[in-house]
Amino acid sequence: MTAQLIDGKAVAAGVIAQLEVQIRERAARGGRAPALATVLVGEDSASQVYVRNKRATCEKIGIRSVPVHFAADLEQSRLLAEIDRLNDDPEIDGILVQLPLPRQIDDARVIERIAPAKDVDGFHPYNFGRLAQKSPLLRPCTPYGCMKLLESVGASLRGAHAVVIGSSNIVGRPMALELMLADATVTVCNSKTHDLPALVCSADIVVAGVGRPLFVQGSWIRPGAIVIDVGINRLADGRLVGDVDFAAARERASHITPVPGGVGPMTVAMLMQNTLRAAEARI
Repeated sequence: MTAQLIDGKAVAAGVIAQLEVQIRERAARGGRAPALATVLVGEDSASQVYVRNKRATCEKIGIRSVPVHFAADLEQSRLLAEIDRLNDDPEIDGILVQLPLPRQIDDARVIERIAPAKDVDGFHPYNFGRLAQKSPLLRPCTPYGCMKLLESVGASLRGAHAVVIGSSNIVGRPMALELMLADATVTVCNSKTHDLPALVCSADIVVAGVGRPLFVQGSWIRPGAIVIDVGINRLADGRLVGDVDFAAARERASHITPVPGGVGPMTVAMLMQNTLRAAEARI
């Protein structure tokens, strides 16, 4: 068996095309363009690429991009004051603070300062809690994108056993909540979980977000399982790889996401969807 690739670029393009139509229809009704403020602190090259991609997508579909860029030595109080300003600005619908932040800034405090109605990353405890209580509003973008990828291949989630490897607030925990919302039976693991290969081998769906290159071995994958690889890691030779040994896993899975080109494009697409939703909720 050779797994079918889950083409995140194609699925994301479909989401983006639908959003573009919805934004044009909003403009035809007299609505202003949704506006997303992207806050970048420092000169981290990866963060700059991510923010540039998000801004380019905004411009493509008719969302107004509002860039905010600070030097790496920014004091936390100044960043919090800027978030307060953006919270109070009626022309801003969404606020994205690109992580990671410099070490002098407390990520959690910054995230909690963003108004929940403008938290288009879906990281605020209020939005996280809404997802946990089965009434989501603005959902964490990467897990929400993973759910769209599963939907795109017709995955049957009700009653399925899903194993999530990694328990971060950005991927693992909200991913488990999304799968539970779809009536899957979910096991959340980490790199130290006892007998992890056996747990993975029992899974109908494997979501890897542990942040370790090629950590999940192909031999762990149950034949016919669906594999969603959230990891993106750069090896010493410059190659980008996921958390799953792709070549070996592809020989056992029914469907698998590539890295790059799998989950990454969906994160940006769901950010755009959250921004439009935030704008529509403020009418």
